Amino acid sequence: MPTTIVRRPEPLSMGHPCQGCEVRSRAVCGVLGCRELAEFKKMWKDINIRSKQTLFHEGERATRVFTLTSGSLKLYKLLADGRCHVAGFMHPGDFLGITLEEDHAFTAEALEEARLCSFPRKAFDNFLDDHPSMERELYRMAAHELSAAHEQQLLLARKTAGERMASFILLLTDQQRERTNGRSEVVRLSMNRADIADYLGLTKETVSRLFSAMRRDRLIRLQALDKIEVLDFGRLAELAGVADPRY
Repeated sequence: MPTTIVRRPEPLSMGHPCQGCEVRSRAVCGVLGCRELAEFKKMWKDINIRSKQTLFHEGERATRVFTLTSGSLKLYKLLADGRCHVAGFMHPGDFLGITLEEDHAFTAEALEEARLCSFPRKAFDNFLDDHPSMERELYRMAAHELSAAHEQQLLLARKTAGERMASFILLLTDQQRERTNGRSEVVRLSMNRADIADYLGLTKETVSRLFSAMRRDRLIRLQALDKIEVLDFGRLAELAGVADPRY
């Protein structure tokens, strides 16, 4: 998952097309000034998709790029044996659609109703050529995505089922902290148990069993099917096998 950095972008004037955007401070366009942002917005198209609707398919021509402004998505691949591998989850402020190839490497599907800013890929590439600050920001985000991919490899190759689940919950709390600019013990799950299982390389039954064990051990409380309250960050980090002073 890409790591978002909250910045303080230049204030926008009344009537600016991006005024009121809630994700600008952590989106790739957040490095742009008012005039540059207005120029960038000329390429913009607003897209709304329903829950379970596909934004683009694996192997489809990558002709547009996107900034997610509300809702959430999952990125996945269908393996040759029919299994689904969830590569990651996208949240407001995340950027997607960039690929080194001509086609998309993953399928992007909405986990809930979502809204995105969409831009033609060719026009976006031309804009980057003239705005190096945004190109550097995109490079930074890509570097974080690569780091997250390495972490995911470690998660699947070296950690036990319990360690994977604990690491996943901590990841969600970190991402929520970045989006809200503050610590929150309550984490919302936009993905279902099957999606979590496909992301962690587990079965749905194992995921449910791990949630039950964490509840029993007073590590978490399930406020609802889609809400988890973390009761003990220290013990959760210990279970995840991480030594982080934040917990």
